[in-house]
Amino acid sequence: MVHLNVCTSRRDEMLDVTRQVTDAVRQAGVRQGYCIVFVPHTTAGVTINEHADPDVAADILAALDRVVPWTGSYRHDEGNAAAHVKASLMGSSVTVPVEDGSPQLGTWQGIFLCEFDGPRSRHVWVSIVPAS
Repeated sequence: MVHLNVCTSRRDEMLDVTRQVTDAVRQAGVRQGYCIVFVPHTTAGVTINEHADPDVAADILAALDRVVPWTGSYRHDEGNAAAHVKASLMGSSVTVPVEDGSPQLGTWQGIFLCEFDGPRSRHVWVSIVPAS
């Protein structure tokens, strides 16, 4: 397993970690299989979406803010309940096939760490599993 450390700079942001994940897969030397990208946090998530246009990430964050506003009648008393809900909506892991030693993403796809309670230092764990 490869442990990536990612520092976020805002309360809500989506950071493209595609290059770091691709490097981890190549360094593992696995030609075929899959990689699992996991975020071990309750106020951050991971997703795959378009990384060619940064407006897509901005639109996703804006939509999540409309659906799950930062302030509301939440019962969680730490003041970050919205971050927990957003992280659950995005999910804590993605699985990507590996072919010819590279993650197989669509032309416009990238892997994003989704921060909802930053700025913080976050961990992204990448497990590379060879095909049997």
